[in-house]
Amino acid sequence: MVMKNGFQTPDGRRVPVEDAFKDPRHPFRVAIVCAMWLTGFDVECLATLYIDKPMKTHNLMQAIARANRVFPGKDCGVIVDYNGMLKSLREALAQYALGDEDDDGAGGDIVAPIEELVASLRQAIEAAETHLGSLGFDATRLHGATGFVRIEALRDAEDAIYTSDEAKRRFEIMARQMFMRFKTLLMESSALAYAERHDNIEAIYKKLQGRRDTADVTELLKELHRIVNDAIRAAGPGGDHADGLTVDLSQIDFARLRDEFAGKVRRKHAALQDIRDAIEKKLAQMLAWNPTRMDYYRKYLEIIADYNREKDRATVEATFAALVALAASLDAEQRRAAEEGLTDDELALFDLLFKENISAANRERLKRASQSLLASLQDLLRPMHDWTKNKATQAEVEVFILDNLWRVLPRPPYSDDEAQTLAKRVYEHVWQRSFSGGRLAA
Repeated sequence: MVMKNGFQTPDGRRVPVEDAFKDPRHPFRVAIVCAMWLTGFDVECLATLYIDKPMKTHNLMQAIARANRVFPGKDCGVIVDYNGMLKSLREALAQYALGDEDDDGAGGDIVAPIEELVASLRQAIEAAETHLGSLGFDATRLHGATGFVRIEALRDAEDAIYTSDEAKRRFEIMARQMFMRFKTLLMESSALAYAERHDNIEAIYKKLQGRRDTADVTELLKELHRIVNDAIRAAGPGGDHADGLTVDLSQIDFARLRDEFAGKVRRKHAALQDIRDAIEKKLAQMLAWNPTRMDYYRKYLEIIADYNREKDRATVEATFAALVALAASLDAEQRRAAEEGLTDDELALFDLLFKENISAANRERLKRASQSLLASLQDLLRPMHDWTKNKATQAEVEVFILDNLWRVLPRPPYSDDEAQTLAKRVYEHVWQRSFSGGRLAA
């Protein structure tokens, strides 16, 4: 009865079982089905279907089609057959893919012979290994390697792949192609000869996917500075020397950090990717809070575009210096809300409403207007569930924002036309925040 009624959410609502299974973020991820959901039930994120039920013709075709929907991050659907229905599958494919005409025994195999599948797997492995070789990493270093030797080789492979974004994308595509072909041969003993080479490429792929998930740019820079300090400890501590991870970011000597990167860091491409991962995540968070920060994102894209065009040693070192400087500016930008005496959401509204050359008094009035508008919006939106999907509630929120700005914006310097333009800008920001699942925080 509990399953029939769906799942209860923290806010007291209930999510139907069907909707929960279709949502890849919901913990309900495994379902045992005897009928119904096998045909006509579209779950785009479904990747694996286990079959232990005799089926034929259109029922079989519709059942296996449950796993073939396109979904981000999904390369293919996997059908695990516990019922030995290959013959039924051949018949169904022959009927629905080729029609009712007899093929007279000429080229009638729908499923490729095992020998062809194994050859296809070998080609995929060789393509990935060749690509690694073109980047300066010999994949045979991983054959039979264990312990620290294997760890060292995986780190070198990772650094080679991070030579450019294109090199990384090509390797990931090749690896996923290899994974897909290997899955089709899981039960074939002839594929075991390629298992180690497959596993080595998979290990590199997983290392790329398991990059350090560091959201705080400040902590990353602290760690980078600690690494640099460890490298030059014999020279004695300087005035900017950090003790462990307690370094004050504002005291970092970025010129020295850049120089030490150039001279001491061995795997420069991987180090660059560390700081890129951190900056990208931080930028995503900052833009979600405040769309006026788009200039930081444009600057980041310019740095990466320059890096991808030229990848010699000087460019790598210049890119590191540029990213470190950008990271420092992001950290300073994040402190701005506290310096202004505002929350992040209040600062976002303040930035959207701000205009150049206003007096100090009007600037303070604009801060208070931002705080007042945010508080009023919170009261309005609190009881409105999914207001972004309803035309009536959308109009109510848009009019509410305009009415509030007419009341709270200082006149002058703001005109009536500016109030209308700013109201639209604020509405678009509030709508996007709500639609993406964010809440306007106090």
